[in-house]
Amino acid sequence: MNPPEAKRLDHRREHHGDVFIDPYEWLRDKSNPEVIEHLNAENAYTEHVTAHLAPLRQKIFDEIKARTKETDLSVPTRRLDWWYYGRSFEGKQYSVHCRCPVENPDDWTPPVLDENTEIPGEQVLLDENTEAEGHEFFALGAASVSLDGSVLAYSVDIKGDERYTLRFKDLHTGQLYDDEIVGIAPGVTWAADNRTVYYTTVDDAWRPDTVWRHRIGSGLPAQRAYHEPDERFWLAVGRTRSDKYILIAAGSAVTSEIRYADADDPQAEFTTVWPRRELVEYSVEHAVVGGQDRFLILHNDGAENFTLVEAPVADPTSTRTLIEHRDDVRLDSVDAFEAHLVVGYRSEALPKIQLWPLYADGEYGHPQDITFDSELTSAGLAGNPNWSSPKLRIGATSFVTPVRIYDFDLQTGERTLLREQPVLGDYRPEDYVERRDWAVAADGARVPISIVHRIGLQYPAPTLLYGYGAYEMCEDPRFSIARLSLLDRGMVFAVAHVRGGGELGRPWYEHGKMLEKK
Repeated sequence: MNPPEAKRLDHRREHHGDVFIDPYEWLRDKSNPEVIEHLNAENAYTEHVTAHLAPLRQKIFDEIKARTKETDLSVPTRRLDWWYYGRSFEGKQYSVHCRCPVENPDDWTPPVLDENTEIPGEQVLLDENTEAEGHEFFALGAASVSLDGSVLAYSVDIKGDERYTLRFKDLHTGQLYDDEIVGIAPGVTWAADNRTVYYTTVDDAWRPDTVWRHRIGSGLPAQRAYHEPDERFWLAVGRTRSDKYILIAAGSAVTSEIRYADADDPQAEFTTVWPRRELVEYSVEHAVVGGQDRFLILHNDGAENFTLVEAPVADPTSTRTLIEHRDDVRLDSVDAFEAHLVVGYRSEALPKIQLWPLYADGEYGHPQDITFDSELTSAGLAGNPNWSSPKLRIGATSFVTPVRIYDFDLQTGERTLLREQPVLGDYRPEDYVERRDWAVAADGARVPISIVHRIGLQYPAPTLLYGYGAYEMCEDPRFSIARLSLLDRGMVFAVAHVRGGGELGRPWYEHGKMLEKK
């Protein structure tokens, strides 16, 4: 069987006086019957030349399936009087969203639920499998419960065009509201009145360009809250963890601008935090420090790896620096809670988190790093919707450690393991080794390489080397059940954290794009 050959149809492009001829431009048209025919021929050829591998493919598939726990549920997360969690079932493709009542209002320890036992008071909020019935394609865009727990807003795409339909479910009756909004981007944000939602719509280029607000049950059309005319900027809308402000973020590849409005007043006008300035990026979090409303602003104005400042909400330009810029540390995020902050940062090519107490007198406490035993641990926040929770939910994983979910007690500092990602069979982390090595590039730059294999493996050994350097994305250590089938066959898996990614900060990204590409 000979490989298929795509026909050549020269297509001329001219950019800035340079002419490019692309003979395969026609393959971009996915609706062209000739394109579909060619793809089918490519698939048939691939099946033919790899037919001898079919038994191995099936064996590896069976191994992965045997290690995967299909009927499972997540660690419950508390919001007001309910514990929220997700379920998965063997043989079903999609998740089921559920909740059960909180028995003791003073107890923030999540209940230990058995996926095979009936859960008292369980309420199914949304069964994605039911929503997907009768459709060749299904994707859930958002599933968000109102602040008082009475209404579920969720969006679905049943065509695959990434334009979603937004629906509303009364969680007291189980009935859908008549309100249905079509053709939107996936996300949805509740205002504090529990009746108004914010969402975005997209233009022909799938750029989220307009934020709308809609009051359910009003019978009135949605109102435009903000439109972004600059085609370089995308919009996103959200609510601060304090539930006090709605935020509209406009961002291009290199510039950002954020507006805020009172979440209690859906008709409130939005106010700009900092007017956009070319090449200045920033994000905003609301905190209450010493009884005063503050904005915590993470920005890169004169600070390539970002710096953290605070400012009164009433005067966001009157800033005080909390964390100075550092060449060796990239500040990624700041999350505010009633009595503490959590700062996410990158150091030594790994994501890390730091806890900052907030005191009643308006002072910030001494920062505390939350550390783990493994050298290559990826750590971050995991499901913390509550402003005043006495515990912090943390997630951590590595190449050999399945995802672990912890509760960190903010009073005692005690860390409780709530769940470890189940791996069926005889998996033992101690049978594998993970380590960090460094390669020296031609220009002298040291490139981190993460390596994992079975313990006792003799070199040289077959190696799967993976690398992705673009968009400042980070290929952080993470556990993979599928990867075990390679490691158990004597392979080494390595990740080269090349420039273009963000593992070593913003300069690492900048030196891997455009004319800086090596």
